[in-house]
Amino acid sequence: MNAQEAEQHVIYDRQLLLGVKRNALVELREVEQYGIDSYGDPDYVSIYGMRPPEWYAKGVRLLGRTAVECTRDKLGDAISRDVAATAATSPVNRPPLVIDPFAGSGNTLYWLSRHFGAARTLGFELDDNVFQLTRQNFNALGLPIDISNTNYQSGLARESVRENELLITFIAPPWGDALDKTTGLDLRRTVPPVIEIVDVLLRRFKANLLLFAVQVYEVVHPGSLAELAKRFDWSALRIYELNAPGQNHGILLGTKRWIPSSS
Repeated sequence: MNAQEAEQHVIYDRQLLLGVKRNALVELREVEQYGIDSYGDPDYVSIYGMRPPEWYAKGVRLLGRTAVECTRDKLGDAISRDVAATAATSPVNRPPLVIDPFAGSGNTLYWLSRHFGAARTLGFELDDNVFQLTRQNFNALGLPIDISNTNYQSGLARESVRENELLITFIAPPWGDALDKTTGLDLRRTVPPVIEIVDVLLRRFKANLLLFAVQVYEVVHPGSLAELAKRFDWSALRIYELNAPGQNHGILLGTKRWIPSSS
């Protein structure tokens, strides 16, 4: 297979999982082949702390789009370590409430729960198919993570949060057409816009200390990043060099009503 054929194969493989197999269950061989073709690693889609053969053997199943879009273990672990290190400097001593408004596979919540121990973890997933599958996966693995089949605004409206409770929110809505090859990820064009989500949370939890972790790409539209950062009292950008240059993800950490002591 020459370089051009290899590139076409990778494109086909990704399109297969996001097209024909988008809302269908994928087989183990398809998950591994996607990892090989796209990243040279059959274990690329490692989730819940397990390689694909391990989680597949335990009854975990993914849709095609979830296999492509999920936060894999290496990234979920890296994000959670930085979030936990920042949260550890807050003036709140009790375990935090950890929320993922767009839970998907729930793998980021899984890693956050590992790093926060006794924290309450809540996920919201509006898509019926993704929700049902994620709940089945959690049950198969015995994971004590709450996930609700609702949009994040309705879910948060029902939540009771103590005034002295630290609220941690991981924000990773669908990117849609927000990622441009030249200007990078525009946080104002995600679905819904990241800035809109942050504003909802700021209005909903006016009496709480807040910590946000917004998933970003290696290149972020500078205007959208500045517009988001000005909503926080403190912010820091972290990019994780886990993929080839130009293909890496990261987070923008931001706090409201407190500033990390290590800053």
